[in-house]
Amino acid sequence: MSAPEHAATDGQHGLTRKIAQRLRLALPGLWELVLGAPLWGLMMAGSALVALYLRNGAETFHLKSILILFFCGGVASWPFALLLGRFGAMGRGRETHFAAFFLCLTLCTIAVTAVLFALDYRIFYARWHAPFGTGTWAYQFTFTSASAIYQFIVMGIRLYLPLGFAALALTSLWLTCRMPKQQR
Repeated sequence: MSAPEHAATDGQHGLTRKIAQRLRLALPGLWELVLGAPLWGLMMAGSALVALYLRNGAETFHLKSILILFFCGGVASWPFALLLGRFGAMGRGRETHFAAFFLCLTLCTIAVTAVLFALDYRIFYARWHAPFGTGTWAYQFTFTSASAIYQFIVMGIRLYLPLGFAALALTSLWLTCRMPKQQR
């Protein structure tokens, strides 16, 4: 191996080590996960409930299912959002911390909830799909899931407003203030 190739390899290993170290520092603590995830899930379910109440008095046949979906989406997205937010904000100013948490909480919560919606959608339509593992099944699975995610983005994101936006801003601010000193 020539000197430039060896230097490039060392540079890649150094970058990998830095990323791994940064990920270790960004890992949330157990209590942050145990307490934060259910609280975030409750805030997202509460947001959906308030939005449904403001639109039609929460008179919908699927109210319980919607609240469970938004709760589970919030709970499952919390660890990813916290890890990615810390990873992105580490070593930067308070404004960047706030922006990183705001962005990661938004994207992770919407993405995870949309995927959970797509899985539920897929379960409903599975009885009409081809057998597992076939080319037709893969096609049906892909387009059913894509349709469900699109449907959630068009119709489900509204349920995060107005309460979810306020919860997002306050939670991002709270996480910014709680950022460990070694990560600032």
